[in-house]
Amino acid sequence: MTYLKAAHKIEEASFSKIQEIIDQEHPDIHFSDPFEEAVLKRVVFTSADFDYLYNIKFSNQVIEKILYVLRNKGTIFTDTTMVLGGFNKKLLDDLGVSYRCLVNEPAVFQEAKEKGITRSMAAVEYAAKVDGPKLFVFGNAPTSIFKVLDMVEEGSLQPDAVVGVPVGFVGAAESKLKLHESSVPSIAALGQKGGSTIAAAVVNAILYQLKLATTDYERYSVSDKKQAPEKGEG
Repeated sequence: MTYLKAAHKIEEASFSKIQEIIDQEHPDIHFSDPFEEAVLKRVVFTSADFDYLYNIKFSNQVIEKILYVLRNKGTIFTDTTMVLGGFNKKLLDDLGVSYRCLVNEPAVFQEAKEKGITRSMAAVEYAAKVDGPKLFVFGNAPTSIFKVLDMVEEGSLQPDAVVGVPVGFVGAAESKLKLHESSVPSIAALGQKGGSTIAAAVVNAILYQLKLATTDYERYSVSDKKQAPEKGEG
């Protein structure tokens, strides 16, 4: 039996097929930014769902803000260990970026119990106390998004960016729409679809678009049509 066995060949063929399907079935889709294109295609690659070409929205210069966090040794906070587990940690380590999921930490667990809130909400409160640039990446908990927005409105949190793609039927669509309509730089998957793999794919797509050296094989990235913002812009 003949089939592709090398990981880089499989990925290369997959992204070629994705572009072919876009050309044939979604001719109205046009990409103007290489990072946004990379995000959308990697999410489709991860999910095999072309609805994300239309559902994922970018707002308030979010790509530049995420790059600022990555280039300035910021911290990525996730709502679950599943999201955290999907990151290419080797590339994050090389950049000096920290990554944390706080929901299982004893102090967060205790605070959630005492206040009668979800651990995801308590984790956002804890993260607000951490110094440095912050990127929140949520794939499961709508309450995390609502909590970020509440704290932004109160003036007690200033996230550099939020990736909000929780999946579900209760609060997910509402939280993501609120995020998209807010002043917070965000990538949001509007509607009910999303999840941990989508959240991780968004972050990885941006990392791979930076064309950082890898120890196994070079991941797909979009040919540069526009220079990425220089370090320090945010």
